Amino acid sequence: MSDADSIASSPADSARTAFKVRKLTKIYRTGEVEVHALRGVDMDLYEGEMAALLGPSGSGKSTFLNIIGGLDHPTSGTVWFRDHELTAYGEAELTAYRRDHVGFVFQFYNLIPSLTARENVSLVTEIAVDPIKPEDALALVGLAERMEHFPAQLSGGEQQRVAIARAIAKQPDVLLCDEPTGALDSKTGVVVLEALEAVNRELGTTTALITHNAGMAEMAHRIIRFADGAVVEMRVNDSRCAARDLVW
Repeated sequence: MSDADSIASSPADSARTAFKVRKLTKIYRTGEVEVHALRGVDMDLYEGEMAALLGPSGSGKSTFLNIIGGLDHPTSGTVWFRDHELTAYGEAELTAYRRDHVGFVFQFYNLIPSLTARENVSLVTEIAVDPIKPEDALALVGLAERMEHFPAQLSGGEQQRVAIARAIAKQPDVLLCDEPTGALDSKTGVVVLEALEAVNRELGTTTALITHNAGMAEMAHRIIRFADGAVVEMRVNDSRCAARDLVW
């Protein structure tokens, strides 16, 4: 996909670029075997948008997310976050980038069992530069009445919403979500997606959401489809669906 195609996929012509990705490749080597996880990906992600990354397992979605999140290094190519070239960063600079700018939400919640919901979120706010109160982060995802509960006292959907609150409490510029509803039933998954929808709308957080589920992608501003390590489709969603109305 050309740069022109990428730019044409902007949700708004005046949108500021959050990420500029060019010719991104990632090759994993095990002995003499090479696995090409990414094959020359070109993409722009825009400030304040929600982008859904679709594709089957092994198509490169998670590798792409890990690289723009500063968790992995590409084999070649460049990634810019605003005016900063992430692919030129060392480990210390990437650590600072993740701490100050990126929130992660994964399929599994990774909460500390011995801490309440509020205390789990507080772990992030204690080291963040400009955090919001844990109570406010939990209220944003609909858990104001559950903040003193321990993970074992919460449902799977509630635990995932605590994980979202933890990710957003430091007010990250970017929220990267890798199959955040993968371990949930559809009804509970919708509640989690409503929380992500609220974060994107109310905080303006640039959000990239990995999913296998094409129906779920209909809540995004743009839908980006991966296959065999490449972007094969990128389209603006002109008729976004509210999370509560999703069917899959």
